[in-house]
Amino acid sequence: MHATIFQTPVVRTLMRWISVMVLRLCGWRIEGITPAEPKYVLIAAPHTSNWDFPVTLMVCFALRLKVYWMGKVSLFPPVVGVVMRWLGGIPVNRNRASNLVQSTVDAFHASQTLTVIVPPEGTRGKVTHWKTGFYYIAAGAGVPIALGYLDFKRKAGGIGQMFYPTGDIVADMEYIQDFYRSIHGKNPQQFSADHIQIR
Repeated sequence: MHATIFQTPVVRTLMRWISVMVLRLCGWRIEGITPAEPKYVLIAAPHTSNWDFPVTLMVCFALRLKVYWMGKVSLFPPVVGVVMRWLGGIPVNRNRASNLVQSTVDAFHASQTLTVIVPPEGTRGKVTHWKTGFYYIAAGAGVPIALGYLDFKRKAGGIGQMFYPTGDIVADMEYIQDFYRSIHGKNPQQFSADHIQIR
């Protein structure tokens, strides 16, 4: 994983205060835990609008989390791509999902501290399946999964708990999805944990 300018102490402090101020002005509050674990996969759900990305980043800054996130290659065009990488973005070729999982696992093994955001839905559109890449990354790297969320109904965001994969993906995914049943996305008609399957 590449280093990013926003991880320097001065810039991170500035970004945190800006994020806290903007979130408060918009009526959002931060709740939940700040992970003590040095390495983990952070999932953020539900993902139903373009607002999820900036609000998630502001929540991460407010919690002083040093995160990397993955986005499709089209989000990293010239000029804009520089800013996206500066914010911790990693361009992803979705046609190489298996290589992505292994390369991320390798990055975890090679790092003493690392947090990677992986949206389980993979899209902000209507979702009928959750992708399991985040689970296999966590299981392969031997790291926990941080259950992050944005509840637009309550205007509250944060990390609810840390979950360690047991190896039983069906049972684990049911547990994780159950956590999100009471969370409301900006466009709730596009997400219902009761109808989500894994693949």
